[in-house]
Amino acid sequence: MILLTGGTGLVGSHLLYSLLKENKKVRAIHRKNSDIQSVKNVFALYTTEVDSFFDRIEWMEANITDIPALTVAFENITTVYHCAAFITFNPSKYKVIKKVNVEGTANMVNLCLANQVEKLCYVSSVATLGSNLNDQLISEETPWNPDEKNSVYAITKYGAEMEVWRGTQEGLDAVIVNPGVILGISPDGGGSSVVISLGASGIPFYPLGAMGIVDVQDVVKAMILLMDSETKNEQFILVGENLTYKELLSKLAILYGKKPPTKKLSKNVMFFLSGIDWISNKLFNTKRRIVKATVRSMFTTSLYNASKIKNELDFQFTPTKETLERIVKERENTSN
Repeated sequence: MILLTGGTGLVGSHLLYSLLKENKKVRAIHRKNSDIQSVKNVFALYTTEVDSFFDRIEWMEANITDIPALTVAFENITTVYHCAAFITFNPSKYKVIKKVNVEGTANMVNLCLANQVEKLCYVSSVATLGSNLNDQLISEETPWNPDEKNSVYAITKYGAEMEVWRGTQEGLDAVIVNPGVILGISPDGGGSSVVISLGASGIPFYPLGAMGIVDVQDVVKAMILLMDSETKNEQFILVGENLTYKELLSKLAILYGKKPPTKKLSKNVMFFLSGIDWISNKLFNTKRRIVKATVRSMFTTSLYNASKIKNELDFQFTPTKETLERIVKERENTSN
């Protein structure tokens, strides 16, 4: 049986459907307050038999930081897909995010070892990789630089990767995938939906950064192929294309019949707004929306080389145009 964490998230929900489509037996753990019914929103993108697929999932309440509950969830498990993570760039959340991303992953690794799990697939992020040097594309070999202004999210995901590599030293077979910005429909409307919404709104401004993007369906496909292959103890960048923010927002604007952005967003203005956001948080306890790490990422050019996964599996990524057209259509269908 397969154990899956993060089933109510972007990657996990699409992965659930793909595994069920292959008639796999899946146990998905969820936190007490998780809305597992929201997964049906993703299933509806693929099939009219939503309830039939959903009812085949063995849902179990267990947090990856709760070892006793997690121990029960591992009974009779042979393979594990670890997709769960706490995603935030807010420095004030460091202790919480570390507990979930690092300690939670350590728990997963330890229980994989204790239960002689055959293989683990961990969903990390390109945030754990180093920066562009001398205009070279970032690859799996680009070293992490602890002296850079890394976000708390990147730091904890890197720590989680170290736990997986520690597991491989102790006998666990594992693969790590490092997706770029994942494009797809999320059960709760979060994730990359924010970027999609900005493009759909015809916003006139754009930041000067660039990033690697990937279709959620490609992420899921790569994960399953890697788990079904003989490949082990390797990590793979999952990026279908490198795009500037302007290029991505322009493509989306055109699909929605809006004017592409033409005005450069000022980095100094964004840092000023981040300061106002911080003051508001301290004085009125409002939710942080513009942290400095987010601003830095918007104005950073990070370009990736995904040739390793292409060579390993003869893998082909979905063209960006095709991905965006599908997502726009899916959003229209779900809003009707």
